[in-house]
Amino acid sequence: MNILKKLFIEHCPICNKILETHRSNALKGIVIKSCPDDHYQKEFHPAFEAYIESNTRL
Repeated sequence: MNILKKLFIEHCPICNKILETHRSNALKGIVIKSCPDDHYQKEFHPAFEAYIESNTRL
């Protein structure tokens, strides 16, 4: 079960912390995952079926 859980947890490529999902918009279906230290952000837009990744702090 631990191996299966590790497959779905995403990490920040800069600091390797687990990404949090606290800025998501459930009505539009947009999922936003971000680093707790604001290094990295990953958004999923279901209308475009695409991920948008950005470094929020360089």
